[in-house]
Amino acid sequence: MGPLEFIYYLGYSFKKSRSLKNQERLPHKVISVGNLTVGGTGKTPAVIAIAEEARKRGYLPCILTRGYKGKAKGPCFISKGKGPLLSVDQAGDEASLMAERLRGIPIVKGSDRYEAGIFALRELTSQPSAISHQPFLFILDDGFQHWRLYRDMDILLIDSINPFGNNKLLPSGILREPLSEIKRADIIVLTKTPDLQGKTPLLFSDYRSGIPARVDSDPADGPSLIDKIRKYNPFAPIYCSEHEPVSLRTLSGNDLPLNVLSGKAVLAFCGIGNPSSFKDTLLRMQAEVKEFIVFRDHHRYGSRDMERVRKIAGQCNAGWIVTTEKDIIRLKEFDLPENVLSLSIHFRVDNAFYGKIFSEG
Repeated sequence: MGPLEFIYYLGYSFKKSRSLKNQERLPHKVISVGNLTVGGTGKTPAVIAIAEEARKRGYLPCILTRGYKGKAKGPCFISKGKGPLLSVDQAGDEASLMAERLRGIPIVKGSDRYEAGIFALRELTSQPSAISHQPFLFILDDGFQHWRLYRDMDILLIDSINPFGNNKLLPSGILREPLSEIKRADIIVLTKTPDLQGKTPLLFSDYRSGIPARVDSDPADGPSLIDKIRKYNPFAPIYCSEHEPVSLRTLSGNDLPLNVLSGKAVLAFCGIGNPSSFKDTLLRMQAEVKEFIVFRDHHRYGSRDMERVRKIAGQCNAGWIVTTEKDIIRLKEFDLPENVLSLSIHFRVDNAFYGKIFSEG
């Protein structure tokens, strides 16, 4: 461990110890969805899918989020189930995306998720029409390191394309916590593993390095991702999942089929945690990605950025300009060309995953 990692580890250990000593418990079940790394595992689509499934199964889910990069001070409602109540600047891009996608599911922002949960209960049960016999369920967004709030279940997402980076803690690597903390997970989900669900996991490619990596075990090839996980957590069930593209959305809100991009010249851009995953998805859709522009995760776009995109799209004769759902949320204030599309992604996982979540209490 280098000196910068060690300084980070000291701060991490102090915060964790203090938070656990002051941990509080909400009066309803709490499911946490989080990861060990900085960005890129696809938490937002997973939280959306779990919330939708909870509602189908008769729960009244409520999402508790810090609303990363959002300026609003919590606790406050981002949505009461009928769309966004705050601007993207106030709510944060990921929280705004959840508010756009989810209906009938409240989303509450607050740096202290216990206080946010108490606020949600007070506000949502204050009107007689809101009281129901359906059980409340809190979903803690990006909660693996939020020790202040007790959770009944910790779901840990691990990006199969770039699981742990260089295995170093921040700021030398992408790990928020040591790998040994995998032991805390009750359920582990490998994300971005297309075509592996329901099958014996085979090879997948690390699109950043081009070096093959293995999901499952083969002693001749050295430790696999599963082997590494099992070193720290022998018992938690592990599920493969995919962030599946489902449609392309126009600026006017119409959905187009994915094959619209097949064989077409495309300029793609994004400001997300794992841009290579987005580019790979477009390539698998048979799009001819002429240019791929990468901005920083949670980038705040300006008019110069959009002028740059327009200019390069013209230079490479791109018929379509494609970005992600999270990025388009941040671009609504701009006068965008009509050939801009956003790619809609859904979290796809075996039903046994939901069975495991909702069978325990």
